[in-house]
Amino acid sequence: MAKSLIGIDLGGTTTKIAFVSQDGDILQKWSIPTDISENGKHIVPNIITSLKKTMTDAGYTKDQFMGIGMGTPGAVDIENGTVIGAFNLNWKTTQHVRDQIQAGVGLQLVLENDANVAALGEFWKGAGEKDQDVIFVTLGTGVGGGVIAGGQLLHGINGGAGEIGHITVQPNGYLCTCGKRGCLEQYSSATGIVHVAKDMAAEFTGKSRLKELFDNHEEVTSKMVVYLADNGDILANRIVDKVSSYLGLALANCANILNPANIIIGGGVSAAGNTLLQPTTRYFQENTFPAVRDSTRIKLAQLGNDAGAIGAASLALRFENAGA
Repeated sequence: MAKSLIGIDLGGTTTKIAFVSQDGDILQKWSIPTDISENGKHIVPNIITSLKKTMTDAGYTKDQFMGIGMGTPGAVDIENGTVIGAFNLNWKTTQHVRDQIQAGVGLQLVLENDANVAALGEFWKGAGEKDQDVIFVTLGTGVGGGVIAGGQLLHGINGGAGEIGHITVQPNGYLCTCGKRGCLEQYSSATGIVHVAKDMAAEFTGKSRLKELFDNHEEVTSKMVVYLADNGDILANRIVDKVSSYLGLALANCANILNPANIIIGGGVSAAGNTLLQPTTRYFQENTFPAVRDSTRIKLAQLGNDAGAIGAASLALRFENAGA
């Protein structure tokens, strides 16, 4: 009988886990809260406990699985299976994630960056359409990315390949958590959109519901900006246009170098759909040269929250011959 795969997508608030077939179909999925208290020391033990319990409850033995793939925030050392600097998990020191889970569950594990596993998921089962050259960008609290070239995930010399969120789109612009200025993440993430909106609202003199919200010190989210843009708010539309111009420029820079078949936009902000996609595509086309403009397409992700777990599970396919 064909062995199944296990995919783990570790996030700052929830951890998504799935049993996945070798064809990439989800057999069973569930999620647990990510407990980041006490420097995140409960995160990995909780995953092990949940995984073992679900396997037992569903009548699985570990022999029915090929292995585990896992995506995590932070700087991942793939060779050693460790993570460091995952600040939204309170992981400030090196975490020996692979060794802990392998010992706890008794299956081999591959560790990878969370944006990279989402890219693998879309590449394998989503909007990537099995093209061998795909760029994935995830717009959430931050901006992450993954680059697949010739069917292989690019890592770079120090694991920094695909960090699309740190492309400079505004020289000497907003200060980024990475220490430099003007990163895409500071303009096109959920928090970045609100920052842009606040600054543009302060200078706006016309009539706008969005400006009223800021003037009344009410909480504004990126979702509200998009909603108001959809409903004709002139300031909100200007903000979406500005954000799209930065995103379109960054994606054009990526495409001019790599000429992928598809650039796939995922993450929470991508729920804005065509409101974001249309202006972004326009700015993308303005900033790409003809050969790229005529061939690379920008698309919305298809797998939603499942991309990470499916992509992570695909990492376990490398154990195919190991345990057989």
